[in-house]
Amino acid sequence: ESWELLGSFVTNADGRLDAPALQGEAFVDGTYEWLFGVGDFFASAGVPVAGTPFLRDVPLRFGIDNPEQHYHVPLLCSPWSYSTYRGS
Repeated sequence: ESWELLGSFVTNADGRLDAPALQGEAFVDGTYEWLFGVGDFFASAGVPVAGTPFLRDVPLRFGIDNPEQHYHVPLLCSPWSYSTYRGS
């Protein structure tokens, strides 16, 4: 199994991307993985965390089976837990 880096993104103040991560010909069916740097995010936001963060990076692997549909993939997180789902 090999991976290809398709981009690097930073969320806005609302925690969202300003534009879709993938669109057009780049948006094809397959398995994707996003790596969220939540440890750095909470540290830069001044959230008190342990010296070694419980969560530093959160990998999120998901599948796209129909690029014609809309995919919203939110990550809800705290310094100690996270959750995700396919949004609308």
